[in-house]
Amino acid sequence: MSYVKSWIHAVWRTKNNRPLLTPSFRKELLIHIRINATEKGLHIDSINGHVDHIHCLMALNADISISKHIQLIKGESAHWANKNNLISSKLEWADDYFAVSVSESVVSKVRQYIANQEEHHKKSTFAEEYEMFMKQFNFKGQG
Repeated sequence: MSYVKSWIHAVWRTKNNRPLLTPSFRKELLIHIRINATEKGLHIDSINGHVDHIHCLMALNADISISKHIQLIKGESAHWANKNNLISSKLEWADDYFAVSVSESVVSKVRQYIANQEEHHKKSTFAEEYEMFMKQFNFKGQG
C-alpha cells in the first residue's frame, strides 16, 4: 500500500467576481461541498469563503490531479445549487483557480486563515488578497 499526503490550499471565485455567496447560501453550499467530496472519496480538511470566493484546504488523493480535484468540487457544486434554485442568479465559477502546496508545519495556520475569512475581508478585498497570493507564491506572468 502507498501512503501519500499532499496538502493543497485552493481558492476559486465566482465568475466575474459576483457576490453571490451570501452567508446563508454559503453555509449551505459549504456543507454540500463537504458531503459531496466525502462521497467522491476526496478529503476536505477546511473550507470557507466570502461573498465571491471559496478557500479550501484539502489532502490530495494519490490518483487524482489538483485540477481534477477542483473540477469535481466546483462543477458539481454549481450544478447542485442551480438545479435546486438556491439563489436568484445562476451560480457559475470562474475557470481559473489558485492552488499551492502546504507544508505540514503550517497546516494549522492555513486552517486558521480559512476559518477567519469574514474577519479577513473586513480589511481587504478579494482582489487585494489575490495580488498578495500572486506575489507571496511568485506566480509571475500568471493570472
